[in-house]
Amino acid sequence: MLLFSYPAKIFANIWDNMVSGELWGHLAVTVGETAVGFLLGTLVGTLLAVLIWWSPFLSKVIDPYMVVFNSMPKVALGPIFIVMFGAGFTAIVVTTLSITVIVTTLVVYNSFSEVDSNLIKVVRTFGGTKTQVFKRVILPASFPAIVSTLKVNVGMAWVGVIVGEFLVAKSGLGYLIMYGFQVFNFTLVLSSLLIIAVVATAMYQMVVYIEKKLLAHR
Repeated sequence: MLLFSYPAKIFANIWDNMVSGELWGHLAVTVGETAVGFLLGTLVGTLLAVLIWWSPFLSKVIDPYMVVFNSMPKVALGPIFIVMFGAGFTAIVVTTLSITVIVTTLVVYNSFSEVDSNLIKVVRTFGGTKTQVFKRVILPASFPAIVSTLKVNVGMAWVGVIVGEFLVAKSGLGYLIMYGFQVFNFTLVLSSLLIIAVVATAMYQMVVYIEKKLLAHR
């Protein structure tokens, strides 16, 4: 208990950092990186899934590589991203995208592939083009899966950002966790983890609310 701190000390540490203003800068950095990774990952992953569905050739070429890339540990890729993009915001976002883009692409593309083929045949029978098939059949049938991917990407974006901050950040909640471990300040570590849990939960609930609104509107 003495080694790992205790609740009263953790909450006191959070309160002190909030009052002094030290917490807000780190929180803003991490939330900003997470939001960018979340939005870009969802958008790029969905567009990549559309591109793969549109081109059977790309599907055969890219699909195996995506599976392999998804299985690779992103911590091992972190140093490569640092060399390519420098030790900063870009490397952290790219680390996040390496997780969110692949997950989004696989989920959305599988949803496209599982659409009832009879529906596609009906549109084709009446002279529908590939664009019309996508707009009238594929996209509407896959809309729930695309929206559900938002919830998955919330967690994936936080994982990517914290991993990136472990490697290169000089600010952010991931940086505070690493710094806390280095100086054996476990109160700081647990405080940062608690803040991550609270903010990630709030972000997830926001996405759930947006999902309900989108599905209801649809």
